[in-house]
Amino acid sequence: MGSSCGTSEVLDTERVTAPLSILSLASSTVGLRRATLEDLPALVGLLIADPLGSTRESVTDDEDPRLYRRAFEAIDADPHQLLIVASDGALAVGTLQLSFIPGLARRGALRAQIEAVRVHDDYRSQGLGSAMFEWAIEEARRRGCDIVQLTTDKTRTDAHRFYERLGFMASHEGLKLQL
Repeated sequence: MGSSCGTSEVLDTERVTAPLSILSLASSTVGLRRATLEDLPALVGLLIADPLGSTRESVTDDEDPRLYRRAFEAIDADPHQLLIVASDGALAVGTLQLSFIPGLARRGALRAQIEAVRVHDDYRSQGLGSAMFEWAIEEARRRGCDIVQLTTDKTRTDAHRFYERLGFMASHEGLKLQL
C-alpha cells in the first residue's frame, strides 16, 4: 500500500509538470505545461505587464499575493480548468486559462472558454500567441467541445484582428457587471 501512494504522488507531479506541447517558434522552442504554484509570481508579472492589467492587477500589499494564491489553488483543483504556462527554459513567456463549461444550450454543448492570454513582450510577433491558441483549440476539440469562445476588451483592437485571423467571429456582444 505504501508504494502505490508514492507512485501516485509521482504521477500527480508528472501530470502537473509534464509538457503538454512543444512549440517551435522562429527564434526559440517553447514548452506548454500546466502552471504550478512556483509559476504564480511570473504569471502575475505577465498580467501586470499588460497595459490593461497594469490598472487592475497588483502585488502592492500583503493581501495581494494571498488573493492570487487562493485563485490559483481553486483553478488548479478544478478538473474543468487548465492554467497554462508557456516557458522558454525557466522563463515564463506566456499564459492562458482554458475553462470547460458544460451547458444545456445547443443540445448540451460543452464550451471551452479562453481567458487571460498574455505573451511576454520579447516573444510577441514570433507566433507564440497563435501557437498557444492552436493548442488550446485542439485541446478543446480533444475534450469534445462544440464551441471555443473568448472575451476581449473593446479597446484591444490589435487583439480583435488577431482573433479574427484565427477564425473567431464577433458574433455576440458581451456585457459585464462589476461587483
